[in-house]
Amino acid sequence: MEIFRLVFSPIEVNTYILADASGKCAVIDCGCYGMKEFGRLSLFLQKKNLTPELLLNTHCHLDHVFGNGMFLEKYGLRTFSHKLEEENRIDSPDHAQLFGLSMEMPPEPQRFLNDGDTVTFGSENLLVLDVPGHTAGSIAFYSSKDGVVFTGDALFSGSIGRTDLPGGSYEALIHSIKSKLFVLPPSTIVYPGHGEATTIEKELKTNPYFSNTNS
Repeated sequence: MEIFRLVFSPIEVNTYILADASGKCAVIDCGCYGMKEFGRLSLFLQKKNLTPELLLNTHCHLDHVFGNGMFLEKYGLRTFSHKLEEENRIDSPDHAQLFGLSMEMPPEPQRFLNDGDTVTFGSENLLVLDVPGHTAGSIAFYSSKDGVVFTGDALFSGSIGRTDLPGGSYEALIHSIKSKLFVLPPSTIVYPGHGEATTIEKELKTNPYFSNTNS
């Protein structure tokens, strides 16, 4: 599986494109703010000869769903997300105003995902992991074959997601990371919703939220 990262919007969200050998791909957290940024994503897919089959959301905060409506219009795909993210999706236009931004209501999801579900595009499969805490319905996408996990805003390089927004819980997030992410093989590459990639091993050893505790 090939993995590409594009960074979008004033909030600098990571949008990931995952492609199998045939060029079929999934897009995680389409954060394109406006048509200019979405054009950049579309051109990237065109140049790489990639065909989107899945749109996925780790959660539905505004910066992670900016591009969902444009994605539906161009590619006919609605997102897969967790049911507990519906409040965040519906509230996202109001949240955008708090950042001095504007957006239309993101489309309704095609499907709700739960812990242990598998999503498929082309010849690739991703396992859904519930990681609540940043939001009530935060999920991660894990490929054991490729040794990668897409954590959204749950776990970052050297940090964790904020928990002071509606649906957030520090205790739940710490538990999620320990029980769902830190049990993955140490070599697993972590692709977060913001910032650079890291590994499970590195976060176990050096993340200040965990380095002085038993994981």
